Amino acid sequence: MSKITILGCGYGTALGVLYTTYGHDVTTWTKFEQEAQQLRIDREHKRLLPGVKLPDGLKVTSDPKCVSDAEIVVVCIPSAFYRDAICAVKPYISQKTVIINASKGLEEATGKRLTEVIRQELPHNKIGVITGPCHAEEVARLVPTTEVCAAYDPDIAVYIQQTLSNERYRIYINDDVAGCELGGVLKNPIALGCGIARGMGLGDNTIAALITRGMTEITRLAVAIGANWKTFTGMAGFGDLIVTCTSQHSRNFRAGFLIGQGMPASEAVAKVGTVEGYVNSRTALRLANEHKVEVPIIEQIVKICFENNDPRNSISALMGRAVKSEHETYWTD
Repeated sequence: MSKITILGCGYGTALGVLYTTYGHDVTTWTKFEQEAQQLRIDREHKRLLPGVKLPDGLKVTSDPKCVSDAEIVVVCIPSAFYRDAICAVKPYISQKTVIINASKGLEEATGKRLTEVIRQELPHNKIGVITGPCHAEEVARLVPTTEVCAAYDPDIAVYIQQTLSNERYRIYINDDVAGCELGGVLKNPIALGCGIARGMGLGDNTIAALITRGMTEITRLAVAIGANWKTFTGMAGFGDLIVTCTSQHSRNFRAGFLIGQGMPASEAVAKVGTVEGYVNSRTALRLANEHKVEVPIIEQIVKICFENNDPRNSISALMGRAVKSEHETYWTD
């Protein structure tokens, strides 16, 4: 079994419960000592994972030196604070440590994927990503879950798969790091849109349309950035999109639902907590404009969230677009 440090005590706590249950030596890290102390005393993350007891062997600390002897470091930090967290532990990480990104966001200022941020700060380490259809609430309760990993070194992807897979957590391998990350990122604005539609009282037909055409936008933009379109037929694509667009576990969906009911977007996000689709919708639209890619759903999400556009007007704008073929340039015969 491996010595693992997890940065972040949100989703990181769920992974910590899973990995500890299956025999790994796990430490979770937060920069907030008050949070670390609460978790050590209560043995439960009462706000994010109520009712889930932390295994006795799962350690919690605010000391960045906790990464110093880790074989694997898993990063579960929101994108807005991602680089700061990497820099906080950077002086203590061995070059032999494998770094895994498990967050689903883009760095807003640069538009970089999060493994690109790791590569900038830790250029000598082996790096991978784990992503796919999973909710922290279910991972922590050991609900059977499947994800996908990719790494810049194929041997590292195999190492991650063989080290972290267990009877409740099955990992597949993909060779498309960019596609795996972008699938996890770009589905968030679409999930926000699905929540908005549900909050407006719209039905399954609308949700199906948003999911399907949303995947078209995700794939179109990701391919322009350098991903393989086939990646989006799997765990990092439709798998993650479906679970995020259809569940109350999804913070993006929940925030969207409140917006659809009439709550201002900024208030909905403040109420729900970290909503990556909110900020990343704007970053995704900027990337789409840079690459001259049409993303009409994401564009409307930005208008709703940041320009106070009425969601009813956004639905009308989407439905009133010129009709076209479903065929995409990235399709093969």
